[in-house]
Amino acid sequence: MYSLEPSDLSLLLVEPSDTQRRVILRHLADEGITNIDAASDVAQALELIRTNKPDMVLSTLHFSDGTALDLLRTLRSEEAIKDTPFVLVSSERRPDELDAFKQSGIAAILPKPFSHEQLGLAINATLDLLTPQELELTHFDTHSLRVLVVDDSRMARRHIMRVLDNLGISQVTEAVDGEDAINQLQNQMFDLVVTDYNMPNINGRELTEHIRQHSGQSHLPVLMVTSEASGAHLANIAQSGVDAICDKPFEPAEVRAMLYRLLEQ
Repeated sequence: MYSLEPSDLSLLLVEPSDTQRRVILRHLADEGITNIDAASDVAQALELIRTNKPDMVLSTLHFSDGTALDLLRTLRSEEAIKDTPFVLVSSERRPDELDAFKQSGIAAILPKPFSHEQLGLAINATLDLLTPQELELTHFDTHSLRVLVVDDSRMARRHIMRVLDNLGISQVTEAVDGEDAINQLQNQMFDLVVTDYNMPNINGRELTEHIRQHSGQSHLPVLMVTSEASGAHLANIAQSGVDAICDKPFEPAEVRAMLYRLLEQ
């Protein structure tokens, strides 16, 4: 199967500053990416995306007519462009300001300024989203795997399902929170649960504890995805009995490796 290289990508760079745009273009050229359109605000970006959908959008945070979140939410609401990989470039560090992006299924968040290595990881995450590569397992037929995806964000569920589909996993059931997931578990058997941590009603930690202590599927592998990556927080999650923890936004290659370890053990 043909695999994409960075030089194959078409990219839209959304950056209002001429100086910052030149800096980022130089970094992209170093990665072999030269097929690039540029926009300086949300309206211009949307016009370009709708006219000629790029393989990847690389966007800074603030514009004269809105923010990157406005751009991202519009992308996700339009069928023809909803799956466009999106990478945010921002000097913002406050978790509450970045959480909405993490919950929207973006490919990566790059700091400003970013390093060559950080840009490479973001590009690789985009390539993984664009290039399906089936997960090869010894003990399971990948196409027959039954996966429960639990997240109160519809966009996050859709992103997780896209990553799973690229791995050849298509038998996916959705749950909108932990309570919904418990109801699903009472009626169906699954091979894997992929769950968010921070959800209303019953969160991911409580869901995992229910699976381990009160369900008929106590040995079910659980992959937790979370946008809250403090050490104390992760330790609290680990105590619930999860098998693996993955940060949002997650890299598809990282998810592939985690699933291989979980399902082949």
